[in-house]
Amino acid sequence: MKATGQREGDQVEAYMERLGRQARAAARQVAASDTATRNGALAAMAEAIEADAGRLMGENARDLAAGRERGLAPALLDRLELTPARIEAMAEGLRQIRALPDPVGVITDLAYRPSGIQVGRMRVPLGVIGIIYESRPNVTADAAGLCLKAGNAAILRGGSEAIHSNRAIAGCIARGLARAGLPDTAVQVVETTDRRAVGALLRMKDWVDVIVPRGGKGLIQRVTEESLIPVIKHLDGICHVYVDDRADLDKAVAVAFNAKTQRYGTCNTMETLLLAEGIASAVLDRLVPLYREQGVELRGCERTRALQPDLQPATAEDWDTEYLAPILSIRVVDGLDAAMDHIARHGSGHTDAIVTEDFVRARRFLREVDSSSVMVNASTRFADGFEYGLGAEIGISTDKLHARGPVGVEGLTTQKFVVLGDGHVRR
Repeated sequence: MKATGQREGDQVEAYMERLGRQARAAARQVAASDTATRNGALAAMAEAIEADAGRLMGENARDLAAGRERGLAPALLDRLELTPARIEAMAEGLRQIRALPDPVGVITDLAYRPSGIQVGRMRVPLGVIGIIYESRPNVTADAAGLCLKAGNAAILRGGSEAIHSNRAIAGCIARGLARAGLPDTAVQVVETTDRRAVGALLRMKDWVDVIVPRGGKGLIQRVTEESLIPVIKHLDGICHVYVDDRADLDKAVAVAFNAKTQRYGTCNTMETLLLAEGIASAVLDRLVPLYREQGVELRGCERTRALQPDLQPATAEDWDTEYLAPILSIRVVDGLDAAMDHIARHGSGHTDAIVTEDFVRARRFLREVDSSSVMVNASTRFADGFEYGLGAEIGISTDKLHARGPVGVEGLTTQKFVVLGDGHVRR
């Protein structure tokens, strides 16, 4: 039995290496292609998805049936389902990516040096991007489109629960690439559901340049711990809104309510509300009834519960928890410095906001809070690639190197120095 398992593992390793070799070869061709060719592929991919809508729904039905048999939760089944509207949204997403400016080959900061040479920076593709994701079949199209637009090849490893849907979408992508004269190996979907494929992908440093995980905390933790390849990721979305005692009360209520209730299961949803002591009572009097109407469970510190005794007590663990649910922790603090101290101790570096009419305090918050997105008088729910004008995003990064915040097409490129001379030699 052990020998059989070893053989199967070897087969998975060999299969993944073959994908890696093919992706590396394809990456050179994609990087050398022009904007019109890549845009043509994106348009053809969108057309193929629309033309194959019936088949996509049929394959998705197989995944949904298997998911129900396995007892997948309703929320997971909802993420898995492809409706006509979602299929059309996939096609439209590819067209939106097509319309984005092409970052590849753009030269910036070109300037003459005292020696007479010109030095600048050129934006270039990363190379081969491995993307590991769960549940949502639409990620297959989104990831393929973003990687291709940025001149990269991609290896996509979706969740086993969406295998039939992902294979069908991959067929549409391959047809679009072929119509544009690009190799179909520029975007490859991992065909096996064997979990060892993920481990193999994370070790393929000779063939893959960057790994992007999209999914739950368990997946991202595993990728972060096991990968031999640089990872673009965020682990937690513990986002804060701090209401300063110089805030406009109406703005504070609107921002704090939206940041929590507009959508619960997203990484940019507020999980902790921080209130300056001088304004806490007024804010709570207006917000608590609104939250309760929405069924939000409220957990407060001692100072919060002194103002609102009906709230549940918050524990030390609450300040470090990403709920992704209708639950909110509330803390009353002495002021701006105490709020920033709390964020420094308990934040995840994702998104944090201040509500204030004091310009100096707003500037301090923007400068001193060390998160990938920092906001003034705006809901944390705006931390999104589309809202930021990136067109689409491959994910959110809380890392400090290469990309930070929503990662769009430009985040899937890097830069190299370029030098222009005319027979110049160094003296």
